[in-house]
Amino acid sequence: MTRIIKTRDAPNLYKIGVRAGLLGNAFGIGLLISFSNTTWTHFGWYLTALSFFHWSEYYTTSVTNSRSLTLESYLLDHSREYKIAAVASWTEFTLEWLVFPGLKQFKWLSILGLILVIGGEVLRKTSMITARSNFNHYVQHIKQHDHQLVTHGVYQYFRHPSYVGWFYWSIGTQIILCNPICLVGYTIVSWRFFRQRIHEEEISLLNFFGEHYVDYQKETGTGLPFIKGYIGRY
Repeated sequence: MTRIIKTRDAPNLYKIGVRAGLLGNAFGIGLLISFSNTTWTHFGWYLTALSFFHWSEYYTTSVTNSRSLTLESYLLDHSREYKIAAVASWTEFTLEWLVFPGLKQFKWLSILGLILVIGGEVLRKTSMITARSNFNHYVQHIKQHDHQLVTHGVYQYFRHPSYVGWFYWSIGTQIILCNPICLVGYTIVSWRFFRQRIHEEEISLLNFFGEHYVDYQKETGTGLPFIKGYIGRY
């Protein structure tokens, strides 16, 4: 049976379909490279993981919170910095493959990165499924009537499991590619992004849930190293 995905972004159905098709093609190409006899095998792993991540962001949103489903749910247009980071990682991989091809053949290291990517992907999607309509790709500053504070499932262990998953997923992609420069860059930039994002989001959550969120903060960490979030006082 064909599942009908409801979206409030109907005027962009064609664009949605094009993105889905391109991601599907990228996924297929990634699989072909992954199982071919080439020194680009690990890039195939990366391409498969990257295309699946963006497709699954849209699909999971359609299943768990269809009212917020839009063209942007693919996260392909996340930010200009995100696109620059992606191009930088492709460029580094290609240049180092040309100059130091042996640097890209540490299979054990790429396997470690793949494990990190899969773990991060699973954690992020689990957090979206657990939160359901309470999850949104953008920080909400106005509380919806049915917005609830989710503290069960993976939220028992991390206040922001979706960010934890994405953080380690992004680092894992560069370990797969054996990109030392982008690995350092991705780690620093991602950490700074999530620190700012969590700070902003927790101000809204404290306004929404007051003492309940303060108690949650005391019991559960953000999940990201050296990021405490916004410490509220009630």
